[in-house]
Amino acid sequence: MKIGYARVSTDDQKLDVQIDALEKEECDQIYSEKVSGARQERVELQKAISYLRDGDTLVVWKLDRLGRTLKQLIELVEGFKDKGIHFKSVKDAIDTSTPTGNFFFMLWVPLLSLNVV
Repeated sequence: MKIGYARVSTDDQKLDVQIDALEKEECDQIYSEKVSGARQERVELQKAISYLRDGDTLVVWKLDRLGRTLKQLIELVEGFKDKGIHFKSVKDAIDTSTPTGNFFFMLWVPLLSLNVV
């Protein structure tokens, strides 16, 4: 099952682009919210994570929709991996359900934090 998560930081931003992308990915369920990524309490993200089961995939439009720091991203994706859950970032072309995608995530994310890509 594919579970989508969309987030914008402020009320004046729109979720449309992200939700359209998640629908094109054929997500079975989409959770969305308007809350700063810097906040620890992201209720809809927690609901999405609680819904995920072994073999499912969490899909986001971009990496920064899931986490604001490198540490946060790696911890979340490693937690998914431990539970048999895959992760996909549409815009960043990362899909941890494949060996190549898993390798790419571990290579790409640190480079993003250094602003070299």
